Amino acid sequence: MTRTELSSLGEFGLIDRIKANTKINHKTTLKGIGDDAAVIEAGDTCLLVSTDMLVENVHFDLSYMPLPHLGYKAVAVNISDIAAMNGIPEQITVSLAISNRFSVEAIDALYQGIFSACEDYKVDLIGGDTTSSAGGLVISITAIGRAKPTKIAYRNGAKKGDILCVTGDLGAAYMGLKVLQMQKVEFLENPQMQPSLEGKEYVVRRQLKPQARMDIIHELADLGIVPTAMIDVSDGLASEISHLSKQSGVGAMVYEDKLPIDKETYEIAINTFKLIPSVCAINGGEDYELLFTIAQEYYEKVKNHEDISLIGYMTEEKEINLATTGGQKVPLSSQGWSHF
Repeated sequence: MTRTELSSLGEFGLIDRIKANTKINHKTTLKGIGDDAAVIEAGDTCLLVSTDMLVENVHFDLSYMPLPHLGYKAVAVNISDIAAMNGIPEQITVSLAISNRFSVEAIDALYQGIFSACEDYKVDLIGGDTTSSAGGLVISITAIGRAKPTKIAYRNGAKKGDILCVTGDLGAAYMGLKVLQMQKVEFLENPQMQPSLEGKEYVVRRQLKPQARMDIIHELADLGIVPTAMIDVSDGLASEISHLSKQSGVGAMVYEDKLPIDKETYEIAINTFKLIPSVCAINGGEDYELLFTIAQEYYEKVKNHEDISLIGYMTEEKEINLATTGGQKVPLSSQGWSHF
């Protein structure tokens, strides 16, 4: 029997393979596999359903991830998927696989973060499941939201000439991860050392406790803007642009000098890790900002928004290019996280 390695497909190749063999039996299923959330018809509105799983030593390291922060982050990354559909989250379920090395107090600490996120994002915890684990901790959260059919932003709606926008700043979460990993290595070499995060607080916070950008969803609604396409930046900017371009059947031109990079991110990239800040912004991942496209008619409404950067536009050619600060045009390829 032929054996095909998962690495030959990769995460998204595996998803495409599963999707190709999936049959939709109900007309109420408006969108299945392939977007940030599934879309289900529910009367005058639609339900949005998304699930994310966090696995110990794959997605998080408890040597530097406090359990309350982990609980908060697990909720936030799921709420981010609902935001990426231009929806409003309403409920979550939480499922845990727990080994016996965790105490009741540890689980209480985890749920402290979960409850805090529920309060911040105004969602109800309505159930879930718990089971034992032979290894580490596994957290699976399903988020349920709602949106009107005409307000949903899919990944496949971008058109030639649309403006490519991103919220917040990029690369900070990746720098935060690099800082925490460096501190762990130094601690293992010298257990007497005291962690020093002075001047690195912002990037560490962005890694340990990201925020879902529901504020932007509400602001876009107030401005009367429905993005033509949208996705959250979880696997890196280049990867997410690739998803929008592939599903929309268009290309993109991105300008390096328009990428939003925080000063702390910039300085740590250069001074601590000798990395190019724009590369960190393009490929870092876990920022959970929103990447979206809008029609040019909305330019005046967003051009001066302090938390939305206009980083490029969509093109007819089905290729993604980066206009560098040096005046070159180079292909933009994804080098983000690979699960397999």
